[in-house]
Amino acid sequence: MAEITAGMVKELREATGLGMMECKKALVEANGDFKVAEEQLRIKSGAKASKASSRVTAEGVVSTFISPDAKTGAVVEVNCETDFVAKNEDFAAFAKQVAETVTRNNPADIAALSEMKIANGDGTVEETRKALVMKLGENISVRRFERYETATGRLSSYLHGSKIGVLLNFSGGDDALGRDICMHIAASKPKSVDATGVDPEEIATERRIAIEKAKESGKPEAMLEKIAEGTVQKFLKEVTLLGQVFVKAEDGKQTIEQLLKSRGATVSSFRMFVVGEGIEKKVEDYAAEVAATIAAAKG
Repeated sequence: MAEITAGMVKELREATGLGMMECKKALVEANGDFKVAEEQLRIKSGAKASKASSRVTAEGVVSTFISPDAKTGAVVEVNCETDFVAKNEDFAAFAKQVAETVTRNNPADIAALSEMKIANGDGTVEETRKALVMKLGENISVRRFERYETATGRLSSYLHGSKIGVLLNFSGGDDALGRDICMHIAASKPKSVDATGVDPEEIATERRIAIEKAKESGKPEAMLEKIAEGTVQKFLKEVTLLGQVFVKAEDGKQTIEQLLKSRGATVSSFRMFVVGEGIEKKVEDYAAEVAATIAAAKG
């Protein structure tokens, strides 16, 4: 039996990203043959990815890709378990490859995307994902994507770090305007381009609350609808792109609608992804955990 040293285990761990015990076991089974052990671990990588798939992936990055003619593009969110892996260069590169794959191949959904050959790489998106899971030791998932293709307009994008990404479909203006609008969206987070894209239930809720507030303050019945309508319009200005005040407005008053009109431009649509948005992330209370452990030890 060959001697399995700590250095050998460490080297295999660095090569595969798997746990120390898994690496030691593989080396023992391979009688110390590094290549054989590594190969066996790679064979088991599918199982590793499957076991990891139950762990929450609330961290990650947003990435974008736009074709050279600015007519086709995509924004994607790729998740992992920790911010440490989210900052990994290989992880970021994978997200970028996924965005390019979506742009070039127009998959119908995540399942279809998984089976496509990944851009600028070998194998499919799913094969590449599994290999990365094995290397980095965390669950990794392609959560969602949005793809735009325009015949008459152009696309622009903006990434705020790697946590917020915006893809914009607009006409008129120039690249600088497109980027400014994208940056505004990332900062102000509008729900839609205009009122037609706002959920009617949200509008109804705002109207209902306004009426009840007006009643409680003693406003006359005849004024309730007018007050409610004013409240709804104020709400729509706050949550729609066209109604919002441009974050870079020199006078502090110019709305996006006014900005676009002054530049002869229009916005057809946009999509913004925020990493982990809507994912229930487990919050660890380590202090409480330690206290519980001490209490249990005392009997």
